[in-house]
Parts: sequence; structure tokens; C-alpha cells
Amino acid sequence: MELSLERVDKQVGAEAHLYPIDLRLQPRAVTVLLGATQAGKTSLMRLMAGLDTPSHGKVLVDGRDVTGVPVRERNVAMVYQQFINYPSMTVAENIASPLKLQGKLDRAAIDRQVLALAERLHIDPFLKRLPSELSGGQQQRVAMARALAKGAPLLLLDEPLVNLDYKLREELREELVGLFAGGDSTVVYATTEPTEALLLGGYTAVMDAGELLQYGPTSQVFHRPQSIRVARAFSDPPMNLLPATAAPGGVQLAGGPLLALPLPGSTAPGALTVGVRAPAFRVVGRPGDLALPGQVELAEISGSDTFVHVATAVGEVVAQLTGVHVLDLASQVTLYLDPAQVYVFDAAGDLLVAPAGLN
Repeated sequence: MELSLERVDKQVGAEAHLYPIDLRLQPRAVTVLLGATQAGKTSLMRLMAGLDTPSHGKVLVDGRDVTGVPVRERNVAMVYQQFINYPSMTVAENIASPLKLQGKLDRAAIDRQVLALAERLHIDPFLKRLPSELSGGQQQRVAMARALAKGAPLLLLDEPLVNLDYKLREELREELVGLFAGGDSTVVYATTEPTEALLLGGYTAVMDAGELLQYGPTSQVFHRPQSIRVARAFSDPPMNLLPATAAPGGVQLAGGPLLALPLPGSTAPGALTVGVRAPAFRVVGRPGDLALPGQVELAEISGSDTFVHVATAVGEVVAQLTGVHVLDLASQVTLYLDPAQVYVFDAAGDLLVAPAGLN
């Protein structure tokens, strides 16, 4: 399925839920809608599904205008944050229901497909149970299995893993990559988590406050965010943003050193913002590094990384250090940074410079 949106928006009374959006999804690929809560992800998915009608603009499927065509007349599968299952059917019957309606497979083939999906989503021990006998996370996986079994050309998943525990979320993300890659559906997957977008998305659409900010191959959007708004949305922890100005020979950090970075010739004198992703900082210097001495304000160990909040002359920064680092509060530490790893944004927040070699 090729799904295109042409200048679609959504107004509810005087409030704009979505501003005009142009978007053409890559067919048979995964597109991640990435953005914070209330960024407009669910509103956009409802327009794609036919659950809502845009206030203006068109929704096209394979070049055909389906604006206003209700969801029951479209071949769409959707999974919400809140699971929906048939309460009187067993888990196996729930998963099998779209296959039976299609009438293309015999009972043995249906049973094989149901078992295969249940195994990949870790619910095969519960096939004979009713949904009411399952936990919330297990019921969500049943809803996902049923949607996947339908094999619809458009599959919409609205934060489907949000109610699962961390370990299971990690396992299912990896399973979903394989499930999506092996299917023919165009998949749209909404999430608030940048790490999930990096793992799942062949393409990512970054949204904020009802606006589509950037769409493209996930690695490209991550490495070359078009604006500070995109960089903020697609960084976890958030990108460090430091005030600076254009100066002869490069970029002058406010209260700090000069970064010898070539700026585009059209760059106007004035305020700039330097962006540094947290993993770019190190505590061991290399030749050519920029040194930022400072005081430790907080050190948090999370898994195999340590997140260190440091007050420096150029502002407070967060460093993501690989491994476990024991750093006392108020102790002195020097962070090191390769100047080639920074981003530079102009006064309007648009990207001027990105690290070389990233795409």
C-alpha cells in the first residue's frame, strides 16, 4: 500500500490538533512516528486509518482519494495503547479470528500461523485462556498477534509496548523487527522513545505539537536533524544545547573556548547554538580534544552506562559514559570532546553544521 497525505490538518473547535501535513509513506516499510505525548501521533494515525476525517486536505491510498471513507471500508489493522480483545474468545480464537474471516486457509494452516505468532510474542502458553485470565501486558500481545495475523496492507501501532515491563519490551522490539521485515504491510509505529525509533524504523517522522518536523530514513534524521526541535525530540538523553556566537575562525562558546569549525559562507553574525549528544563526551582526552572542566552535580548508573550531570563554564551538560563510573557529588571532573562531533544551529534553530561522515 502507498499511503499519501496531502496538506491534511485537524481542527477541533478553535484548537488545532494537527497543522497542515504532507507525507508520503514508503510502501512495505516501517515508519516510526516519534514525538512526545500530545505531539499529534495518535491524531495522525486516526486520519490514516479512517477513524477521523481531516478538516482539510486529502488522504490517498495507491493514488485513490479515500478521504472520508470510514475504517470499516478500508483494509487496516490497528493496535492501541489500550488493548482490545474479544472477551468470550480464547487467546487462540482471538488471534485466529481475522484468518477465519478471510476464508483462505484451512484449519490446520490457521492453527500453525496462530502458534507461530504466539511463540514470537511469548504468549503460546496462554492459547487456551480467556483474555480476562491474562495480565495487561499479555492481553496487549494478544491484540498485536491478532493485528499481525490479519495481514492488512496498512498496520498501525500506537505505542503498543508502553504497558509492558522493560525486559519484555526489549525482547519484543527485536521480534517485531523480524515480523515487520517478513511481511508485506506498510507499518506505522508511534512511540515517544528515540531508542525504539532507532531499532524499528526504516523511516522516522518526527512530530511536535501537531507539526511534522522531518521525515526520512531513520539514520539520516537522527544524524542530521534539520532543527533544534528535531534534535530535542530525537535524543535520549536530550542533546546538550550551549549558547555560542559566530566568530573569526569558527564558533565561540559563551564563556568558553573557540571551536575551529567551518561555517557556511552565508552564516550571518550573531547568536548560534552548539549541540552535543551525551555519548560524545569522554573522561579520557585525545589529541585535538576540547577540555571542559566542571563540577559533578549528579551521577546516575543505568545499565551499562553512567549519566553524569556536570556544571561547566559553558553551562550544565549531561555526559553518557560507557561503563560504571563512581563520581562523588561536587567532585571535579574534566569532560573531553572532539570538536568534529558537535552540531551547530543558527539563530532560528535550523541546522548549519553536522558531524562529518554521519548520514
